[in-house]
Amino acid sequence: SVKKLLKAPAVEAEVTATSRHYVDRLFDPDPQKVLQGVIDMKNAVIGNNKQKANLIVLGAVPRLLYLLQQSSSSMELRTECAVVLGSLAMGTENNIKSLVDCHIIPALLQGLLSPDLVFIEACLRCLRTVFISPVTPVQLLYTDPTVIPHLMSLLSNSLRTQEYITQIFSHCCKTPEHQTILFNHGAIQNIAPLLISPSYKVRMQALKCFSVLAYENTQVSMTLVNVLVDGELLTQVFVKMMQRDQPIEMQLTAAKCLTYMCRASAIRTDDSCIVLKTLPCLVRMCSKEHLLEERVEGAETLAYLMEPDVELQRIASTTDHLVAMLADYFKYPSSVSAITDIKRLDHDLKHAHELRQAAFKLYASLGSNDEEIRKKITETENMMDRIVSGLSESSIKVRLAAVRCLHSLSRSVQQLRTSFHDHAVWKPLMKLLQNAPDEVLVMASSTLCNLLLEFSPSKEPILESGVMELLCSLTQSDSPALRVNGIWALMNMAFQADQKVKVEIVRCLGTEQLFRLLSDPDTNVLMKTLGLLRNLLSQRAHIDQVMSSHGKQIMQAVTLILEAEHSIEVKEQTLCILVNIADGNTAKDLIMTNDDMLQKIKYYMGHSNVKLQLAATFCVSNLIWNEEDGSQERQDKLREMGFVDILHKLTQSSEPNLSDRAKTALQQYLA
Repeated sequence: SVKKLLKAPAVEAEVTATSRHYVDRLFDPDPQKVLQGVIDMKNAVIGNNKQKANLIVLGAVPRLLYLLQQSSSSMELRTECAVVLGSLAMGTENNIKSLVDCHIIPALLQGLLSPDLVFIEACLRCLRTVFISPVTPVQLLYTDPTVIPHLMSLLSNSLRTQEYITQIFSHCCKTPEHQTILFNHGAIQNIAPLLISPSYKVRMQALKCFSVLAYENTQVSMTLVNVLVDGELLTQVFVKMMQRDQPIEMQLTAAKCLTYMCRASAIRTDDSCIVLKTLPCLVRMCSKEHLLEERVEGAETLAYLMEPDVELQRIASTTDHLVAMLADYFKYPSSVSAITDIKRLDHDLKHAHELRQAAFKLYASLGSNDEEIRKKITETENMMDRIVSGLSESSIKVRLAAVRCLHSLSRSVQQLRTSFHDHAVWKPLMKLLQNAPDEVLVMASSTLCNLLLEFSPSKEPILESGVMELLCSLTQSDSPALRVNGIWALMNMAFQADQKVKVEIVRCLGTEQLFRLLSDPDTNVLMKTLGLLRNLLSQRAHIDQVMSSHGKQIMQAVTLILEAEHSIEVKEQTLCILVNIADGNTAKDLIMTNDDMLQKIKYYMGHSNVKLQLAATFCVSNLIWNEEDGSQERQDKLREMGFVDILHKLTQSSEPNLSDRAKTALQQYLA
């Protein structure tokens, strides 16, 4: 047994010794021997990751790069060096890291200035392999501003340069800035002709370029609509590429191009190339005879295509039984025909969560507007159970997609009353809200807002589960979206609530935080906080109680908002709070004893916006209402301040609501 143990390291040492021999030959003084050494090295590393790693550790890379850049090296030697480096790059991610650390990218980019096409192609092939690796920083392509225009000029040299360069572009276009740089250097004019290249690889890479250039980019998309390729509109070229006889990868990528152009408003959602070609193509990709990756990409692209458009959602929901087809995404990850390959089966089991994520996203998009579609989704076998288990999956992406799906369905009054209640969806949702990342929190808290609406049977159990602390803490978040959702949920909670709940909200939120939110820079936060305040100040006894303890601060806040630069909506909501205060028994004194506030109400009665006039007039009407204690004194004070004259003027308004409201108020004086 001792002998056996000694065997393995000896083999290792042998490999290292031969590797060292290869590296030593690169330093031979005879150029011919160096060339032969590089060629032998090339043959030794093909498909041998162990050998590649050894050569890198032993320092082959700096020497190969040195030989590649030496003007004294023969063209053949330089080319063979580029080929070996390309082969080393084909190994593991660690190999790529080592190559990048040795500054391979600038050396290869420099090599592209050579007049020798075979050498250029070898450099490009190696660059392509390095750039498509996720560990390579794509920014390295843009460091030197002369690189992109030079690559554009090399596009016409050969099919190989076309394939490698377009592949580099499609992998290195990651941000709007990258899109703009490529666009400004003529990417569209230079790459469009390649869509009809005799080489499938070139056509495919060119197509991929257009999909990354057009994504969420209006400038590119608007330009693409008018591009002609050999006399045919580019959109028609894309449509042909989606035909069923084309390879799946091509169909999918062409569908992505048209989807992105549509989402950037360059193609109308009712255009036949979208409704009759792109949408059906993407639905086809969701069927179970396709590979897992194709089904994932098809579903995610389709979800993105129809997200803003209810008509497309309706069409998709009735195409090829899509809703039922997606149910298969939760079952076995591979179709039986694909399981001929054990490696494939293993891969699909590992990636099954991607299918579930894609299905949730697509369901969310399908159900975001139409009540009938939502009903169809929730009636799909075990759907609610699947969402509930999705909320607690280990993959963050699945949790996010499941909660998006839940949010979409929670927009339905009927679903809130039925399936949401039957499955106690609120429980896993509350669990998800504990220490989740922001994007999950935003979706989960939006869904919670809907579950807290007054007709939702989940409202009671949620209130009892101690959700208030959580919502109050959301209002202190740095993210405006989370502040909005926290305050929105509290607003829904306070709607027609009993006094106990309202007192608890004020206690938990704290008056300081409430007033901080009333000066929040985000208008949505401000609007929802005003909505909360308005809901707290409803029903007389509640109004008087809240105003007796916080009246001074509330009046201050109202004054500040009415004096500041705010939208009509904000001012209207603020005046509505005054309307509620004016409806209290003791609370109305806070307005009546505040001449400054009365002047403001008077000002808004004469405002150019009818909504504000209406709210201000409503407020006056509440202040002078007859059957209440002290109404006579209030009427007299307001008459002296000139309110009656304004009411007379308003009875002549062409707005029926306003003139009626003014007449009702004046009648209080006549009674």
